Order: sequence, then structure tokens, then C-alpha cells
Amino acid sequence: MRLQAGCQLSFEANAATPLIFMLRPRSGYGQWVVSEEYLLTPSVPVVEYTDGYGNLCQRLVVPPGTFQVRISACVETADSIDVEPNAPYISVELLPESVLQFLLPSRYCQSDQLGNLALEVVGNATPGYAQVEAIRSWIHHKIKYEYGTSNASTSAVDTAETGIGVCRDFAHLGISLCRSLNIPARMVVGYLYQLDPMDLHAWFEAYVGDRWYTFDATQDQPRGNRITIAYGRDAADVALSTQFGVMQLLDMQVWVDQVPIEE
Repeated sequence: MRLQAGCQLSFEANAATPLIFMLRPRSGYGQWVVSEEYLLTPSVPVVEYTDGYGNLCQRLVVPPGTFQVRISACVETADSIDVEPNAPYISVELLPESVLQFLLPSRYCQSDQLGNLALEVVGNATPGYAQVEAIRSWIHHKIKYEYGTSNASTSAVDTAETGIGVCRDFAHLGISLCRSLNIPARMVVGYLYQLDPMDLHAWFEAYVGDRWYTFDATQDQPRGNRITIAYGRDAADVALSTQFGVMQLLDMQVWVDQVPIEE
């Protein structure tokens, strides 16, 4: 499916403020960026670079006053996500070096504190994909999704204790439980077609069977038509906007619409 997705962010800055945006999707597995528009109001110089996770980042200084960024991209997406119930667990010594960092505890994913819960959740599931699916299913059924129940400091341990959160928290808990079982897991942020209510979305991927697979604990069934913007260890690595000074977010709009493909 071809999707037109984007977001518009409006800010108020008291003084010139350095800022890093992570808003541009890039072509890769499961998505192809057909066209893209990136508008800054007022216009300021931008330097783009690729971070250590392969994400496209835009570095700039926001002038005092109101500032707006609008990003819109037309992206060809996969209608379904790959599912492989028999994908096996890969022993740590056989993992590619590039995925080893996704085994470690991180700021919001204290996998070293959730080992007992992980073993309880997976039960007798076969090591590998089946264990990750057991984790995804458990979060979907046991953790309540509710806006306003978590904040920027909420961690996976917090979510496990309270039993409530939003997509960001669901992803952190899934990542942590996977890492507790020595399964590499990473956070993904982006867009999901027909998400209700519409917003930017977060899910996680786990490395089993020699590749990454998508898992989304907020959904009851595997769903495709996703646009990935960024990957990272947790939310600290995939913030869409990171400011280095006092700046207020005034408004945020997100859209994902299907684009008819002319024959």
C-alpha cells in the first residue's frame, strides 16, 4: 500500500535553541520512500547526519519566537509483516556483533530486573520467536492501554508494576522481557496506518532466526502498512525532537492516508 504520512510540530522558543530532529523515514526493508517534503518556518540552515543506529537526523538552531516543522512523505509499505513461529533462538556467541548492544539493559529497559517475570510469561514456549510472541500476547492482554497514565520517566519496571501504559511503555516492557531471555530487542517508532486515535506509534523488534521480526503488543493481530522512522535501544535513542534549551511544544498533528496508485 502507498501511504502519505507526516507530522507537523509547532514550538515556541525563548532564545536561540540547538535542536535535533529525527523525522525523516528512509527506504529500507518493507518500505520505499517515493517522495518527501520537509518544511521549516522560518527557514534555517540544517545539517543532516546518520546516527549510530542508521537513523536520519537533522541538526539546526531554532531562532527565538514561534517555529514550525512539517514533514510529509509518500511511502510504499508492506501490507503485512513477516511471521515465523518456528524461527529459533540464536545463541549469544553466534549473534552478529551489530545486534549485541540490543541485549544490554538500557535507561528505560531494565532487563536485568525482569528475568523472573520473563520466565513466568514465556512458560514452556520454544526458545526464539514463540517466546517473543508469548511476551507480546501477555502484554497485550495483561497491560491496560490508557493515555495519560505514564510520562517521560516511566520505565519497563514501572509498567510491569502498574499494569498500565501507552505504546511506548508496551514496547519498553516487551524489549526488556526479551533481553532478559538473551533475545536481542530494539525499539521502533514511526507511523501505523489506521491507528486509532492517530498519533506517532512505537513497537519493538526481536532478533530470532538470524533476522529482525516486528512485534506490536498494542495490536491483537499482526498488521502491516507501517512506516519506520527510527530504531534504538529505547525511547532515549528515538526521540523525534531533542532540544538543548528551553522550548515549548505548542501543537502536534499526525496523519497517515492511503494514496491511490494509478495504473
